[in-house]
Amino acid sequence: MNTNNLTAVNEALNQELHDQKEKTDTVDFKMVTFSLGGKDYGVDIMNVKEIAKADKFTYVPNAASFVRGVYNLRGDIIPIIDLRSFFHLAVERRGQDALENMLILRIEDQVYGTIVDQIDKVVGIDSDSIQPPHPIFGDINIKYISGVVEKTGQLYIILDVVRIFTHHEEAKRSALPEVSAAGYPPPPKEEEARPAPKEGGLSDSALEFIKESLYAIRHFAASALNNDWLLRHFVDWTSTRSADRVQLQGQNDADEYLRDFYSPCTGKFWDEEYADLVKNALPDLKSSTVQIWNPGCGKGYETFSLACIVKSRYPDRQLKIWANDSDIMAISSAPNMVFDLDDVPEYCREYMVKGLSGYSFNQVIKDSVLFEYHDVLHSNPFPDLDMILSRDVLSFMSNEDQDKMVNDFFEKLKEGGIVFLGKNEQLPDSKWRRVANDPVSAYMRN
Repeated sequence: MNTNNLTAVNEALNQELHDQKEKTDTVDFKMVTFSLGGKDYGVDIMNVKEIAKADKFTYVPNAASFVRGVYNLRGDIIPIIDLRSFFHLAVERRGQDALENMLILRIEDQVYGTIVDQIDKVVGIDSDSIQPPHPIFGDINIKYISGVVEKTGQLYIILDVVRIFTHHEEAKRSALPEVSAAGYPPPPKEEEARPAPKEGGLSDSALEFIKESLYAIRHFAASALNNDWLLRHFVDWTSTRSADRVQLQGQNDADEYLRDFYSPCTGKFWDEEYADLVKNALPDLKSSTVQIWNPGCGKGYETFSLACIVKSRYPDRQLKIWANDSDIMAISSAPNMVFDLDDVPEYCREYMVKGLSGYSFNQVIKDSVLFEYHDVLHSNPFPDLDMILSRDVLSFMSNEDQDKMVNDFFEKLKEGGIVFLGKNEQLPDSKWRRVANDPVSAYMRN
């Protein structure tokens, strides 16, 4: 057999071996592939809810530059993230009415729309063929890449979308618990149990360890703002538990410890009793416009509750409420909520109108509230305020940020202005005078 024939046989055998290998490779990972900035990417198909095209998104004030807005996906309001802007890649210019290509992703319990350049196809691969990420393979941060893989001569960079979105959410939010009035989603998964303190009984060291655990697990920061409650609750907690069950062993224990901390009617309309107590605490005002700031407004239930109470207390005054939250899902849906009338307290009903889908607040109330995406730890450029509503928000900030926010409250309130805190929060500073007690905690600026 001459050399040419031998070469041809070897090539044929190699090709046959390659073809057989392709047939027997296990396809145990499928990804949806797409392009960003001229490179090919993939994302685990298990995180892809669907693909879509859209051209009009609702603008969200003060959102990050990569947030294009929100979009109504068959009745669900979802945030739209431009992955090109997120990764600081060049954005292809499109016509004014051109449709954007979107991957609709489901990350845990949240749904996001992500804009990409082009969506290609579904590719099946053997997960063993995925190689570790390396900076040379992409123009994006390596921590957002789960691996790289070659398929039919094409190199794909596999994005870790779970890490992308959980990292983004943790970066932009305070770690408030699920039941907080600010409407934040649940914090990270349960941490490992912390070691118990050394022998010595239920002493100050035990209380300090609980404080440290609350901050580590739920970002609840012990301070003068909540110390009275902490001391009272520590006595109750230790009196009902054996010594080996006093310390917080994880997320469930922390949640149980904090259950008594939260204010009434958290995450829903205020009931008649609580609304009456708030109304009775409102001061006499001389200004023609009542100006209010509501940081940590969540989905807007407490904002609308206060709006109706204030409008009832000062019927002839103009009302302006700045309602802020760093949860883009909550703040986007707040202005357009629709209700069954039976779910709305009596004091709110005179301010509601009936529509095709149910009842919503009338234009007077809607026009008085400005819902905005905003992190309150950044600059808060509000005019002189008559009231601030901030229930159960400050305690979930660091001690330094608590002091910063309290000083901000003092500077922004008019003399005689009033601030509403959580049921178990207080302002011990001499610059404040308490004007309402449990369950309404209200202070007037001296």
